[in-house]
Amino acid sequence: MKSIFTPFYPDVKIHSAYDIDYKRLFEEGYRGVIFDIDNTLVPHGAPATPEAERLFVMLKEIGMKSCLVSNNVEARVEMFNKNIHTNVVPLAWKPGKNGYEKAMKLMNTTKGNTIAVGDQLFTDILGARRAGIKSFLTDPIDPAEEIQIKFKRYLENFVMLFYKGPEK
Repeated sequence: MKSIFTPFYPDVKIHSAYDIDYKRLFEEGYRGVIFDIDNTLVPHGAPATPEAERLFVMLKEIGMKSCLVSNNVEARVEMFNKNIHTNVVPLAWKPGKNGYEKAMKLMNTTKGNTIAVGDQLFTDILGARRAGIKSFLTDPIDPAEEIQIKFKRYLENFVMLFYKGPEK
């Protein structure tokens, strides 16, 4: 049954971006993954960690293309990408779909073979859904967030009370 909250629901709710079985997704035909950065891959404002760097190496090894799609400025995105060396779309204006479409063009993928991974319903998940991409909602990595994001988390928690999708 559809709810007024359906546009905000992820296809999959998962604890961490690092818990996703990207090899299985590749075997299922997915060829690209779009990542949010802050609180999805690292705490807000942090550089890439060794864990993040290993993730992107593994993605390249299995043949999965990737792109960082962020509402942050280019300097922040490039700082994270310094050792990752993947595609980037800074100033993406999520939840608009243009950043996702630009990412798919950079990766040469389609909405049918691309997934999006992020920690916020009202930007990452809504944007992915608007672009027609399968979405994975992660738990935020760090509870220390800016006040406006903390406010959005209260609203997200309310919306997720009605979520009946798969959790992994």
